[in-house]
Amino acid sequence: MSGIEFNTRLDQMSVMLNSFAYNLTKNMEDAKDLYQETAYRAITNREKFLPGTNFKAWMFTIMKNIFINNYRKKVKANTIFDATDNQYFINSSATLIRNEGESNIMMEELNGMVDSLDKSIQIPFIMHYEGFKYQEIADELNLPLGTVKSRIFFARKELKEKINRRYDGLGKAWEKVSKHDSAYQLEAERLN
Repeated sequence: MSGIEFNTRLDQMSVMLNSFAYNLTKNMEDAKDLYQETAYRAITNREKFLPGTNFKAWMFTIMKNIFINNYRKKVKANTIFDATDNQYFINSSATLIRNEGESNIMMEELNGMVDSLDKSIQIPFIMHYEGFKYQEIADELNLPLGTVKSRIFFARKELKEKINRRYDGLGKAWEKVSKHDSAYQLEAERLN
């Protein structure tokens, strides 16, 4: 492929590449930089492109790899490594004493609500909260997978209703949480 033909194909793809760059970066300036870097690398390595192969895929792969490498560099740059031998200086300012009485009472109330659930939905819900996967729960309880999922769903639904009644609307916030988060996890996040 000649240099002119290569540059023409690159120009034809510029709109698609810019769109893809913006989808990756979610920032117009970063997208322009990513496109520019991609075009530069493609032009400097055009002899590596094999005629008859997919030019579009080649360009998108270059862009994706540049984006991934830049992301890894940013993450690595933001990682703090402290080689301090004396750990006293690291932990000394983090001393904070909190009164957790209110949260302990709320957790006791939540545990009571879970305990008041019907055993048929309580047991799968607790197992799911403890980290068991749906299939593991189904195998342990000798139930079909769909039954386990529906029982966990009904347990969550009943807990939301109880929490709504008890805490005056707190359960509405749980409706925004993904269906995989349990009531306990949300409460723990709210308290931390």
